[in-house]
Amino acid sequence: MITFMLTLSLALTALLVTLNFWLAQITPDSEKLSPYECGFDPLGSARLPFSIRFFLVAILFLLFDLEIALLLPLPWATQLQSPTTTLIWTFTITLLLTLGLIYEWTQGGLEWAE
Repeated sequence: MITFMLTLSLALTALLVTLNFWLAQITPDSEKLSPYECGFDPLGSARLPFSIRFFLVAILFLLFDLEIALLLPLPWATQLQSPTTTLIWTFTITLLLTLGLIYEWTQGGLEWAE
């Protein structure tokens, strides 16, 4: 069974790589051949200021990403000796993050332009 799975995965990988090389359109244009593909003028200033709102949204994303990481083991944690304690802590974390999101929303911290 393991040999079959290894053979099947290798064959599928080889097939997809071959299809990618065969079907890919390789027609580079002047933008693609330039040293910088980001669309900015490479001769201009490299020190463009970022808006503080960009960092606020990034921090909010990280906060809610950590919330998901904290809540992922929840189905297994309910099998512990005191699942009510686990659920209370989970509810507390979710409530605090939701209240923080509501506060930021009402203060206008999530608005990109004013």
